Amino acid sequence: MARSNNVRLFHLPFSFMLPQRVASERGYFAAEGLDVDLVERDRGDVDWKYIPAEETLTGDHDVDLYPICKWESIKRTWDMRDGRVVACGTFADQPYTVYVRPDSDVEEPADLAGVPVGVNRRTGQEYTVVRALEAHVPADEVTLEHHGMPTDRLRALRDGEVEAISLLEPQSTLADHLGFRPVLEFENHMGIVAGEELAGEDLEAFMRGYSRAVEDINEDPEAFREEYLAMLDADADVAPDLFEDVDREALLASIDVPTYETPEFVDREELGEQLDWMKRRRLIDGGADLDAIVSPVRR
Repeated sequence: MARSNNVRLFHLPFSFMLPQRVASERGYFAAEGLDVDLVERDRGDVDWKYIPAEETLTGDHDVDLYPICKWESIKRTWDMRDGRVVACGTFADQPYTVYVRPDSDVEEPADLAGVPVGVNRRTGQEYTVVRALEAHVPADEVTLEHHGMPTDRLRALRDGEVEAISLLEPQSTLADHLGFRPVLEFENHMGIVAGEELAGEDLEAFMRGYSRAVEDINEDPEAFREEYLAMLDADADVAPDLFEDVDREALLASIDVPTYETPEFVDREELGEQLDWMKRRRLIDGGADLDAIVSPVRR
């Protein structure tokens, strides 16, 4: 990106990314001197993967900043040279949840040993699930299957194509209303990746605008409820069959807007520990170099 204040920001229409949209649409980024364009994909055109797995966001899609799972941020920046990691965090006070059908033999996390868990691969979600499962089952008995977007995973579970799936809100609450049973919860860890040309002062400005949106949402979450629930409306448009037997009003009433957090600039030591774990699990090239992963402006 040339040294202007124009920033192309990839937007995930998921629950943990609401502050990005709020900061953009309410002028919080603009107040910091940033002209931010949200780069989005039409949900109706997305089948199995929202984040392109074979194309770079910073190169092929000319994106300056993009959010993604922390471990996938490590993999994309090393394997694909798709920018550098600048920030990490949990982003929102809402866990991933692993669900099974009500008649499943899985009663507790240890029962997931050798049981395929449906995830959306190459979004980073699989690494989060692996980390969580390893606390309960042997590493060589963690089994994952790619089943795409949240609606695809819910259908796969409903139709018996997979024994368990991982979900975030608000799809977790939809799973509750569909009668599926939760067996494991764990934190959602995210990262933010920047293109090589994004200057440090623009990153600081981005964080200030983002933080302002976080503060507003946390102060009055009900004021942002309609925006938060919009992602569930998008799911209803592409997968109406999942909502046919659900009381829509009861579903919406049972969903809370979460408490959000502002991501923190990357902790090099902590990210290095995560990289070492990925190497031990052979999830990334053993020669992966932290200097090629962490943004030089955040070292």
